Amino acid sequence: MTLAITLIVLTLIKATPIVYAALGGVISERSGVINIGLEGMMVAGAFFAVIVSYATGSPVPGLMAGIAAGAAFGYILALAATRFKVDQIVAGTGINLICTGGAAYGLVLLFNQPGASVQVHALGSDYWILVLLAFALAAALHVVLYRTPWGLRVRACGENPFAVTSAGLNPLLLRTYAVVLSGALAGLGGAFLSIGELNLYSEGMTAGRGFIALAAVIFGRWTPLGATGAALVFGLFEALQFVLEGRIAWLPPSAMSALPYVAALIALAGITGRVRPPKADGVPY
Repeated sequence: MTLAITLIVLTLIKATPIVYAALGGVISERSGVINIGLEGMMVAGAFFAVIVSYATGSPVPGLMAGIAAGAAFGYILALAATRFKVDQIVAGTGINLICTGGAAYGLVLLFNQPGASVQVHALGSDYWILVLLAFALAAALHVVLYRTPWGLRVRACGENPFAVTSAGLNPLLLRTYAVVLSGALAGLGGAFLSIGELNLYSEGMTAGRGFIALAAVIFGRWTPLGATGAALVFGLFEALQFVLEGRIAWLPPSAMSALPYVAALIALAGITGRVRPPKADGVPY
């Protein structure tokens, strides 16, 4: 396999969990709810996917469990943001802390060992289905958001929820559906990491990908295809650290590992003030 083909394959693999989380971020913010909890939802998806795969001996129930776990925490965020009017940044941060700490405790409680779980049944070569599905979902979500009545209503919730109410619809219910879907997608991204790429859960395995996904949402101007393109760029930088490792002697490994995060910071710094989020994004209703 040539270096160029290796880089392309690795880019697709490394971008996939970011794409799932970024699509979740897009649908949530388009509805008017900032989902800072994407990182925690990815952690929950990765952890529960391993737990159920270990218990059942099959990765498919594990994958479903990862999606369900992300959706459950999405519902918690939706309740906090809609019914209780909690600050969305605070609620999302709380989810990140709970999921990260809970998974660390769960490793000790269930496997009697800190740091990582035992090896479980993984998807094996079938994980390529999830890679392809991520990009198919990006195209499908773009169509849904911009070509269907439901998509119009969700986008209206993020721009002017009062107008949605005037039309006889419930913007809080629409936001709830959107945030639950957002959590499910993030959970799928986490499950891809633990039983797709690998066959175990380890602390820190999401490595800030939820936050990189948020950067992809902004860089992609809150559109599914734009966020997917940005996720591919970040995936490319992550792939570069594997392709270039050992080829550039003067560059330390830690610098290579920092490439995706440096790219995210540069991207955000470059577009500050040039993009406009949905008008009601983060505004309680």
